[in-house]
Amino acid sequence: MMFKFSKYQGTGNDFIIIDNRKNSINLTTKQIAFMCDRRFGIGADGLMLLEKHTELDFKMRYFNSDGKEGTMCGNGGRCITAFAKSLHLFNTKTTFQTIDGIHQAIIKENNTVALQMQDVNEIKETDGNYFVDTGSPHYVIFSKNIKDTDVYNEGKKIRESRHFAPSGTNVNFVEIKEHELFVRTYERGVENETLSCGTGVTAAAICTSVKLNNNKNSFDISTRGGKLNVSFNKQSNHSFIDVWLTGPATFVFSGNFQF
Repeated sequence: MMFKFSKYQGTGNDFIIIDNRKNSINLTTKQIAFMCDRRFGIGADGLMLLEKHTELDFKMRYFNSDGKEGTMCGNGGRCITAFAKSLHLFNTKTTFQTIDGIHQAIIKENNTVALQMQDVNEIKETDGNYFVDTGSPHYVIFSKNIKDTDVYNEGKKIRESRHFAPSGTNVNFVEIKEHELFVRTYERGVENETLSCGTGVTAAAICTSVKLNNNKNSFDISTRGGKLNVSFNKQSNHSFIDVWLTGPATFVFSGNFQF
């Protein structure tokens, strides 16, 4: 089986994307994990299939680098939007289906994509930290000097803790700076720190608003892979609508792969 793939990255969060509108590509968990392997395969944090939808522009299926189908991926959603644009599936605005529902996205200047995320209506606070689902589950920890944090070991311990069993959670370490947030994320399914996580920075921005209990509706966010912005309409300290994740979605290369 030979097929074409493209690789995109959004603030260092990288993805293999395949046009599967003909429904001819059927990959096993093992095959997806092999393709995502950075030594033996193409190398990526995840793989996405762009599939046909009867009413919308397309459907997005996301798989983590362990080969298992995952929950929503914000950076992936922006990257597959850029990929769909390259296939001429829409002009500047699109609507598509993902595992957590329907999303809208807008192509802006300089490879920037704005992606509408799901509304958030429940945020749990535990010992000064927070848990929220932004399409994927996220535990948010506020700290200082997170550049020195051992994200792999500390994140792994929380991800695998009994409290979040059996499915686990993503873990975000957030530092509130004067003009922006700095966020580092341990991602389940990748089982490591990634350079950026779209649903993670969305969770970080919303939880920061809850923590500060103010009316700020937009946060610039710095990750190890680059800059993102999260904006929203805050209805109350536990209700957020019109949530948008904005940042770059960049084509890296394309090629053919054969099993």
